[in-house]
Amino acid sequence: MDPDRPDPAGSPSRRRLLLLFALVALAAYVADQLSKWWAVERLQGRPDIAVVGDVLQLHFVRNPGAAFSTGRGLTPVITCVAIVATVVVLVVARRIGTRLWAIALGLLLAGITGNLTDRLLREPGPFRGHVIDMIQLPNWPVFNIADIAINVAAGLIVLQALRGIRLDGTRDGDESPAPEGPEGPEEPGPAVATPTTEPGGTP
Repeated sequence: MDPDRPDPAGSPSRRRLLLLFALVALAAYVADQLSKWWAVERLQGRPDIAVVGDVLQLHFVRNPGAAFSTGRGLTPVITCVAIVATVVVLVVARRIGTRLWAIALGLLLAGITGNLTDRLLREPGPFRGHVIDMIQLPNWPVFNIADIAINVAAGLIVLQALRGIRLDGTRDGDESPAPEGPEGPEEPGPAVATPTTEPGGTP
């Protein structure tokens, strides 16, 4: 099956795409929340864990800002934006027409809601909660699985845009389908000669 072939709305294929979207979102969201729970239990107040020497370490941070520690001090605003973004993704997802778009929007939803959950439920309070980050690379802000999901989603969305594949699976420049009658597309029939009338004669 072509991953970029559009499926008609309401078809079993379209329902499978929506299921893929939901499963990707759920899997990434659960992975993010479990990693944050583990970080709070095993990293908070303890020395960093070197996974790959100095290249990849686990370092506990409570981040009041947005992805990659940006926007500190704007937590309530970021929380409201995340709520709106969640609703937009859920509405737009109803038009998914390819597997790549299903995966991209599933990861995007997981990333947004993963960090949104922290902002709503964690200290110091609703809409002001700090996001748990724990993945550290050299010369890079500490981040989490939700941040990874958001950036992978952004990459897939850019890829689809560069390939000219719209959300519903159609491509830029596609022509509108031919109009269909009750029994399918209309096709030209055989040419029929039109009788002519000679002067003074009969048709």
